[in-house]
Amino acid sequence: MSAILRFLMSRVTIVALLILAQIGLVALSVSYFWEYIAIYYGLSTVLAMILVCHIVSKHDNPAFKIAWIILVLLVPPFGGAMYVIFSGNTLTERLKRRLAATFSIMRVLPKEYKFESTVDFESLESKRQSDYITSCALCPPYRETSCTYFPVGEEFFPVLLENLEKAEEFIFLEYFIIDKGEMWDKIHEILKRKASEGLDVRIIYDDMGCITHLDTGFNRFLGKEGIKCHVFNRFIPVLSAVLNNRNHRKICVIDGKVGFTGGLNIADEYINVKHPYGYWKDNAIMLEGKAVYSLTLMFLSMWESLDYPKHQRNTKLDYSRYFPEGLTSDVGEGIVQPYTDNPLDKDPVGESIYLNMIYSAKRYVWIMTPYLIIDHNMEQALCNAAKSGIDVRIIVPGIPDKKLIYEATKSGYDVLLDAGVRIYEYSPGFLHSKTFLCDDKYGTVGTVNLDYRSLYLHFECGVWLCDAPVLDSIKKDFENTFEQCACVDKESERVNIVRRVIRAILKVMAPLI
Repeated sequence: MSAILRFLMSRVTIVALLILAQIGLVALSVSYFWEYIAIYYGLSTVLAMILVCHIVSKHDNPAFKIAWIILVLLVPPFGGAMYVIFSGNTLTERLKRRLAATFSIMRVLPKEYKFESTVDFESLESKRQSDYITSCALCPPYRETSCTYFPVGEEFFPVLLENLEKAEEFIFLEYFIIDKGEMWDKIHEILKRKASEGLDVRIIYDDMGCITHLDTGFNRFLGKEGIKCHVFNRFIPVLSAVLNNRNHRKICVIDGKVGFTGGLNIADEYINVKHPYGYWKDNAIMLEGKAVYSLTLMFLSMWESLDYPKHQRNTKLDYSRYFPEGLTSDVGEGIVQPYTDNPLDKDPVGESIYLNMIYSAKRYVWIMTPYLIIDHNMEQALCNAAKSGIDVRIIVPGIPDKKLIYEATKSGYDVLLDAGVRIYEYSPGFLHSKTFLCDDKYGTVGTVNLDYRSLYLHFECGVWLCDAPVLDSIKKDFENTFEQCACVDKESERVNIVRRVIRAILKVMAPLI
């Protein structure tokens, strides 16, 4: 009984009930006018057509437009109300202004607090990809960085703990999910001890990502321990487009000299202490050297953008104190270039990097992604590559974490399979890696899923690699993972008419899921 009571009184239950009440209020207000059917129908049709014209004229992805147009025309008043409430993908104006100002910090930092990166590229296509990232994500390329790739969480976690123990100046953590358990407990013990020793320890976590895991006062609890903490975009139970934008990044920076990113959050399933969906396969990459500074600036720019107490809102972070001194300037092998993506600039950096890699492929493009819900541009790029003889392979989970999203993923199989794309399902369980590998030459490891939310609505990050030795480790991981997968064919994907209809609906409405 106590478990039931805790569930009924939990934050997520209360939030869900409040949102359902608001949806019910919208529906009730619409039904109120039903007795005036003739006037109502004519007026709603006119308003729906005006709204459709507005949607068509917007500079949005066509898939979003089609989904909203169908909803608006199918149920004009309710669909129109939902469009007005949920169609935006922007944060509060105050936070948006702060983000816009601080995200450009890398462009305006004094010269003495920048690494002057002089990278010579062997090919024009490499240079163009790098220049795009530098222009849109404000993160330069580096050769003076070594990388270590971790194919699973169990290999990543002890190395993370070891480096946290070595911290002497600061530790920055930014994660979509933090869940209490063995993984968090061991990290928390180190963070608490380091904070007591006087180190600058900071944490950012996304409120939606942690809504079922952490109490609302978790950030204040950490603050009492000397750990500075901010919550990104608090989930308030009011129907609003502000809820669309989440911080999906995973960043750990230690003293500005060691940095981690990838798909791994802080929760026990990521290191396979728990097994909610079979074996959980995820990855991470560790950077050591100058490129870590870009991860440091990503974190600090996000930190400075978040709400402060009133008396601190006009203060500025001293970025210079986080500039890592004494790093080697020896030219290393390969190019390492971190990048960040945000929904405020209307430039889908993550998707563009993926597309550029597909278009530049000469032999193969291998992909790991937990979700495969893509727009027409990505679908055409993959199909065209496969039809031109490129070895295109995509690994997705064999056991889903979200069944509805899994059906949406499968709704796109037919077109890809017909074009010659090979799709593999990871038999042991759930695959959460977000990784591209191309021709042994290019790769990227990061947080960007192949779905609409990740590509267009979330804050994301990753690392682009060119001719880096770590690509060999990534390729070996792909080869080992293929052996644990079942190859999908059209015959095995034959389903009954009901399921086909459901998948067709999901494919159309996928941008709104």
